[in-house]
Order: sequence, then C-alpha cells, then structure tokens
Amino acid sequence: MFKKILIANRGEIACRVIKSARKMGIKTVAVYSDADSGALHVKMADEAVHIGPPPANQSYIVIDKIMEAIRQTGAEAVHPGYGFLSERRDFAAALEAEGVIFVGPPSPAIEAMGDKITSKKLAQEAGVSTVPGYMGLIADADEAVKISDQIGYPVMIKASAGGGGKGMRIAWNAEEAREGFQSSKNEAAASFGDDRIFIEKFVTQPRHIEIQVLADQHGNCVYLNERECSIQRRNQKVIEEAPSPFLDPATRKAMGEQACALAKAVGYTSAGTVEFIVDGNRNFYFLEMNTRLQVEHPVTELITGIDLVEMMIRVAAGEPLPFKQEDIGINGWAMESRLYAEDPYRNFLPSIGRLTKYQPPVEGPTASGGIVRNDTGVFEGGEISMYYDPMIAKLCTLGPTREAAIEEMRLALDTFEVEGIGHNLPFCAAVMDHDRFVEGSITTAFIAEEYPEGFQGVRLGDVMLKRVAAATAAMNRVAEIRRTKISGTLGNHERRVGDDWVVSLQGESFALKIAADKAGSTVTFADGTGLRVESDWTPGKSLAKLTVGGEPLVLKVGKIPMGFRIRVRGADLKVHVRTPRQHDLAALMPEKLPPDTSKFLLCPMPGLIVKISVEERQEVQEGQALATVEAMKMENILKAERKGVVKKINCAAGASLKVDDIIMEFE
Repeated sequence: MFKKILIANRGEIACRVIKSARKMGIKTVAVYSDADSGALHVKMADEAVHIGPPPANQSYIVIDKIMEAIRQTGAEAVHPGYGFLSERRDFAAALEAEGVIFVGPPSPAIEAMGDKITSKKLAQEAGVSTVPGYMGLIADADEAVKISDQIGYPVMIKASAGGGGKGMRIAWNAEEAREGFQSSKNEAAASFGDDRIFIEKFVTQPRHIEIQVLADQHGNCVYLNERECSIQRRNQKVIEEAPSPFLDPATRKAMGEQACALAKAVGYTSAGTVEFIVDGNRNFYFLEMNTRLQVEHPVTELITGIDLVEMMIRVAAGEPLPFKQEDIGINGWAMESRLYAEDPYRNFLPSIGRLTKYQPPVEGPTASGGIVRNDTGVFEGGEISMYYDPMIAKLCTLGPTREAAIEEMRLALDTFEVEGIGHNLPFCAAVMDHDRFVEGSITTAFIAEEYPEGFQGVRLGDVMLKRVAAATAAMNRVAEIRRTKISGTLGNHERRVGDDWVVSLQGESFALKIAADKAGSTVTFADGTGLRVESDWTPGKSLAKLTVGGEPLVLKVGKIPMGFRIRVRGADLKVHVRTPRQHDLAALMPEKLPPDTSKFLLCPMPGLIVKISVEERQEVQEGQALATVEAMKMENILKAERKGVVKKINCAAGASLKVDDIIMEFE
C-alpha cells in the first residue's frame, strides 16, 4: 500500500480524500493556490505545496506545477478528485511516465470514455442507444447554428471535456445557439483548458439516472446500484438520492450490466459513473461516462457501506475487489443536498464573501435512527472565493425508507446555520417539502417547471404556520420573563407577563393564550385547538430545537423589534408577538415601500464585467443582451426586461463590481 498520496484538487473533495487516506494510514499532500493558503484541505493534509495564482488555469490545472509538487514531496500516487485534471488523459500519462500511480482509470480509458464525443461514438459502435446529436468538432458559432437547425430545437450545447454543469447551455432557437456556443466555449476553456464543443438533441421530460461502477485490475467489475440526479438547475445537480424512486429491479439490473459491459470494453479500472437518460417508460439511453469519482458518491456509500475513495486507492495499488456483484445490496435510502454559495432570491447567482457563521448539523446517528453526514471544505470565518466552484458542502442523510430520509434531511437543513453569504439552503428545504418531490414524480425539468419565475421563498401551510406561531409565542414568553428580572427596578413597578398574545406572520394573525409550567407551555388558539411546546431555548440562541405537538421542530432565530426573524423549511418570516393592544396599534402603522430601481441595471452578484453589449443613447428591446458578468467560472448574460433607451453606462469591460452596483441607467 502507498505511504503518501498527493491530492491534485482543493475544497470539499480534497478533504474527503484526506479522510479516507488517514483512515488507511496513508500520509497526504495538499496543493493550493494563493486564494487557498488558509483553506481547510491545506490544514488537514500532512504536507502542502503552493502551486500558483488563484485562477485554476494558472494553478490547479497546470500539469507541470502538480508534477513539481509530486517530485518535491515524494508522493507515490495522486488522487485527482473531480473536475480540474481528473479526466485529463495527458495528466494520467504524465504520471505514468514519472512512475507515479494515478488513482483512477488507465489513460487510454480516460481518452476513450472521458471525452464525451469519443465515448458516444464508442457507445454507438457497441450497440448502445444514444441521444441524437452531432459528434464532430464544431468550428464556430455559424456552424453551431447550422447543426442545431438540422438536429431540431431544443439542443444541448456541451463542452466535450466538461463536467459539473460548466460549459453547458440549452438553446431553443438559432439566436440562443449562437450565444450559447460562445459562452460554452469560453467557460470550457477557463474551467478545463479544452474549448471543444459538441451538440446533441435535448430530450424533454427525462430523468437523469446514473450507475456507479467499480472495476479492478484483475477483470472484476461490479455496479453499486444507481443514483437519481434529476433535480438540476442550469444542468448542475442540486439534490441526489440513492436508490431511484423510479427504477424497478429489472431496469436496475439491465442498466448496471450495460454499464459494466461498457467499462470492460475500454479496459476501465477504478470508480466510474455511466450516466443515462431514462424516459417515462423506463427506456434508458447512454449519455456519457465520467471517468472519475462523482460529487454525489456519498449517497452510494451510505446505502452500500462501501468507501469508494478507499476502494479507488486499493484498486490503484493492485488489490482485487473484496466483494462480488451478489454481495452488493441496498441498505436504506440516502439523500444529498448540495449547499451552494448561490443566492436563490437573486435567481441563484453566485455569492462570495466571508462565512461569518458556519455551523452544520452534528454528523452521525440521529435520535430517530437515521444518519447525518456532511462533506465540506470550508470553516467558519473562511472565504468563499470567486475563482472556484460555488459548492460549500454536501449534506447527506440516510433513513430506512425514502420518507424517513427526506424527514431527516428536512431537520438537518433546518439545523444548518450559514451566514455571511447568499446560499441555497432555503431552496433545498423547499424541494424536500414539495409534493412532486415527495411523490418521486420528478424529471430534469422539475426546477424549471415548478419555479419558472425563480425562487421567492416558501409560504408555509396552515399546519406548519400554527406550529411556528405556537413555538414563537412560547419563546417570546421566555424572553419576556427574562426582561422582567432586570435588577435595580422599584419594587412596586414589577411587570407581569400576560397570558394573551397575538402572533402575526406570513400575513396572518393568531390570537392565543399561553399556560406555562416547568416542563413547557400549552398554547391554545382562538378556535380552541392547542399545541404543547417544549424546548430548552434561551434568548440569544440562534437555533431553537423544540417539540411542538409531539413532533420535532427546528427554527433558525434572529431578533427583530417585538418578535423574531424565523427561518424554517425554506421560509424566511418576520414573526411579531404582541399583546392584543399592541397588535391593534401596529395595524394602524404605515408600511415602508422599497426604493424604485426599475430604471437601473444592477449587478446581481460580485463579479467581473466581461462585455458591455450596448452603447449610451441606444434603444434596446425586451430580452436584448445588455452585459455579461463572470463569477465562479460561469458567464451570466444580463438582458433587458423591457424596451427602453440607455441613458448612461457606469462601467466598462474588465471592471470588478459588487452586488447592486449600477452597471447602466435608462431614461
């Protein structure tokens, strides 16, 4: 077995590899850019080597710099993680030439299956059904439009060396094909150092289901069941689960056997993933093969009990797989929510800055018999950089059933505290409560169909609303009692805490009465219904763990005048708890209106202005491109919401802007 492994990656996946290596008694070497000098993976590793400036194409994907780090530290093997150099044949070949073991497949297999164009051709030759498309290289935007017209819209424009949603666009017409081709090409070059693009038919209403394979150097190959990855936004997975709620045993077996046959055909070893599109009749079509560890591998580990990183290392060291296909089972149901530094209230645009609070839920067994796991690469006080992928953590839960795994995830998301940046925790929580998701009736179009106008938060249902009202009333009583115990007050001015209150939230008001005892409070509503509230919450705590009506409830708590800011299940609520008299007076107060920004184009995220597409005094039409902003390796085209005339342009290409900086003004 190896004594020292270098991890040619950063962030969450580097930390994940270090954990397995440490468990195996293997020393680790981290590499880092200027932006990552204080990163968690650097702190966790036994050694760390600086490899250059923040941009990935000047550090993490420069093969010569990684090779120099290997020579400097004497690492015997390299784990590439995912992204960066993980699917680069020339990197694997460089390691082979140096006599260093690549913890992944052989370079010919990477070349055959890692390239999406080549892999589709090989799949077709092997008789595997594939999605219609153009597998050749595309020279320019004009050719991209011509090919797209021939295939028929909508089409998927995709980077050949891509992954993680980078360099991918869906085009519904010729104009979008032209725009999408150039943006995909730019993103692919920046993210992977390879700007080749191909185009295929975009199949509407599909499910994205993938098979995890694991092969050794002795001819053994097994499939570790499937993962459902249909909850995607901008072709980037957000929530994954294993197994899929859609597959039956026969389809699972057929997909698994086909995935293994494909892997064996190219001499594949190590962990890999064969991705399929599955239609409503369970017909499946080969999409691509990822010749690396997948981001979502933890859900497979949870239901099988197999450490995939450990298996990759053991296979690379020449060991045979310690199990056969008949040994692989499905133990429970696992969910994964990807926590991204993206603001769901701003159309999921990237958010960067300092994590002023980062408190994930406690990992391990839960009170209800499940498991919580959090794979992360950040820490409280750390910075989220504009140079890399926006993923902060992967929150995973395991339960005996799909329903139990979802409930564990709901509580875990409500318990997860993140402050200082915009993040998608509220959105993940909203999906967990969505009827279609709970039923398992999902496709890759789920987010686009259910949130066509973007995410505006959640409106809680009547049952949950009353639970929150009862909880905050009980919490307010605790806070009021503390306020009565201020020392130095006059004896005849002692304030008594009343029993009658009105709780206002989400546009509704609940008149209620509280009867408190040593164990908790019984809250009775005006309609005669009651809820028992028990908690050890004290004023000042940002997290309240309660039992309301016999069921657990977790609230993120902030203080506002005469109440609380409460975040739960994707909702962000201002909750006012007042006496009946205060409630009557509050109803007479005027409401403050937000400022009018309709005549400004504001920068929706911290980022770099790549292009200004219009000029001052120019008339623009609805939907016309105004400017392009780049952040976290993604290009975002800002378009006009309505017809108008540009009055003033406040910045030029190359400018670095903050959120809500004014890009241009309109008459």
